[in-house]
Amino acid sequence: MPSMPLPRLAAALVVTAALLPLSGCIYAQIPADAPAAEDTTTPAPEETSTADGIPTTLSFDDGLSLPSTAYIQWGDGLLVDEGWEMASPDDGQGNWSYATVDGSCTAHFWQGTIGADMQVAGDDSATSDAVIAAVLGGSPEDITPNATTGAFSYQVGGNDAVENRQVVGQDTGRTWIVAARAFSEVGVGLYVIVDCTTGDPATVLAEIADTNSVVVTP
Repeated sequence: MPSMPLPRLAAALVVTAALLPLSGCIYAQIPADAPAAEDTTTPAPEETSTADGIPTTLSFDDGLSLPSTAYIQWGDGLLVDEGWEMASPDDGQGNWSYATVDGSCTAHFWQGTIGADMQVAGDDSATSDAVIAAVLGGSPEDITPNATTGAFSYQVGGNDAVENRQVVGQDTGRTWIVAARAFSEVGVGLYVIVDCTTGDPATVLAEIADTNSVVVTP
C-alpha cells in the first residue's frame, strides 16, 4: 500500500474515516464529455512551465517534466463547504475523510509517497493504475482495462488540468469511485474514494474535483 505521508497544506487540508472495504463489481466509468467544437483560429503559443519549472498543466506526460523537488498535495475545498462535515481527522499517515451532512456519501482522501514497486518509469498513467490496485487489493493488470481517464483541478479549483485514473465499483447498497493520480518521476501520489449509498457518486466526484485542487510547489 502507499505509505509515508506528505505534510499537508495548513490552510486547506483536513479529515478521515476508516477506509471501507471496496469489493464487489468493478466497471469502467463512461466519460460524459462531448468533443469541443473545432477552433479554426490560430492560438498564441502557451507557456508550458513556470519560472520554477512547474508544468502549467499536469497531463500524464506533463508529470514527467516535474522537477525532483516538486511538492504535491491536496488543496482542501471541502473544509468550508456547508454540504460536508469532517468524518475523521488526519491520521498522520496521509489519510482523512469527509461525509455529506445528509450521510449519503463519504470522501476519503490520501496523499503520500508510493512504493518503488508501484512506480512505472516514465508512465504516470500506469503508476496511477498501480496505486488503485494497491487500494483495491488487486493487480494493475486487473485495473487498467477497467479504468478510465478523468481529471482533477490544478492549483485552484474549476479546471480539469490534472489527468487521473478512475475505477467505479458496486457493492450491495452502495456505489464507489476510486480516482488516483501518481507521479512516477517524483514518487508520490494521491487519491480520493467517493462512496455513496444514494445518489450518483460520479456527480459527487465531479464536484469534489472542482473544489479540491492538486497543488504543486517547487
